[in-house]
Amino acid sequence: MGEPNKSTSTAEEDLLLKTFFAEVSEVERDNEVIRILSCFKLNPFEYLKLPFDATPEEVKRQYRKLSLLVHPDKCKHPQSKEAFAALAKAQQLLLDEQERGYILSQVIAAKEELLAKRKKHLKKDTASKIKSLVEEGKYEQQYERTEEFKQELKLKVREILTDQEWRRRKMQMRISEEEGRLKKDEEETKEMWKKKREHEEQWEGTREQRVSSWRDFMKGGKKAKKGETRPPKLKTEDPNKSYVQRPVKRG
Repeated sequence: MGEPNKSTSTAEEDLLLKTFFAEVSEVERDNEVIRILSCFKLNPFEYLKLPFDATPEEVKRQYRKLSLLVHPDKCKHPQSKEAFAALAKAQQLLLDEQERGYILSQVIAAKEELLAKRKKHLKKDTASKIKSLVEEGKYEQQYERTEEFKQELKLKVREILTDQEWRRRKMQMRISEEEGRLKKDEEETKEMWKKKREHEEQWEGTREQRVSSWRDFMKGGKKAKKGETRPPKLKTEDPNKSYVQRPVKRG
């Protein structure tokens, strides 16, 4: 029984949308593109013109309506493609539980801050009627339904999301810097070991030459260069008594 009703509802909705878009002028489409592109980039609710308590179904319906309004095939604005993509991104974020949860947590923080500020202000008001309403929680409920509060909440959410995004970017920058430092250290370490291996290979490559030179030295000593005069070898006693090493006096 539920399926036919659902199908009928969808058909009626489609007809309503077609009628609506048939009446939409090119100027209205262009204005919507401009509105979308001027939205606060960190708040997908603003792109879709939805309140913070909108349900996933409401998100889908609103996306369908606005996306058809600025679709590049129907809208001649030169930036309609960018507006269309922005709406798609907004819907994606709001249908993602983790992303939606993060945004709503910031909304709650903004609301708590505004209400705390309001309560502090009302404590200075000596009107007994206001005081009684505050104690019962009625005044807060009335205040939250006002356009003034909704606008203040929208701006406070912008402020908090901006602050969180700035913190995220600074953290990302620090992580990038640390990764860059570690990468540099790794490259320097690799270069050091490369040079060490090259030195060891070079040293090993000249091993035979060094061993051969040492053997030659042990056999006859270093050969005198042409024209070089070398001192006679010292001996304890010359067989011909022509040279005798005199003892060196010490002390």
